[in-house]
Amino acid sequence: MKDAAAGNGDRPGLSREKVLQKALELADREGIAALSIRSLAQKMGTKPMTLYYYVANKDEILDGLVDLVFTEIETPEAGGDWKEQMHRRAHSARKVLRRHPWAIGLLESRKAPGPATLKHHEATLATLRAAGFTVQQTARAYSLLDSYIYGFALQEASLPLAGSGPMAEVAGPIMERFATGEYPHMVEIATEVVMQPGYDYGNEFAYGLELILNALEPAPAG
Repeated sequence: MKDAAAGNGDRPGLSREKVLQKALELADREGIAALSIRSLAQKMGTKPMTLYYYVANKDEILDGLVDLVFTEIETPEAGGDWKEQMHRRAHSARKVLRRHPWAIGLLESRKAPGPATLKHHEATLATLRAAGFTVQQTARAYSLLDSYIYGFALQEASLPLAGSGPMAEVAGPIMERFATGEYPHMVEIATEVVMQPGYDYGNEFAYGLELILNALEPAPAG
């Protein structure tokens, strides 16, 4: 696909970057299922055939969207404190995925990853290798960290208790199901943790991340 700003004369102000940015906005607002060449063209006020000048198909759009998401995630730097670098990367990734929850299942799914995606993965691997992790340890550490980050992001995005209303108000209908006394431990967690003022499930992310980072250690020297 061409990257030139001028297309076939229908929309001379278009470019591949503008098409992908509008696709990102559409996915954020309506979800990835709503994204198609036709819906994107409609949002941009042009014809589907015009967009094919910039992107070959929906797969190419998804590849581009994943690359845009990776540009928003902090890239670690080899040579610094690896735990600090992984800490920053993990919190940045979670923050980005809260903005783009539709991307959680796409980040590692693309068969044609873009330059930002490849750069991010390479920098993460380089940081772990520079810290002394063996190749095998690096693969395992990266898998463990990403499984936690993506898994937490997915659960956080899916929780029925998510929202801006008071937790007690949102949890009320669920608590009614506990009235039989069959679920004492669930009542205990709900009343002593979840329904306490100021509770935010997202705060659990830092606790789990610290456990993982403290458990990971590079191979001993020698």
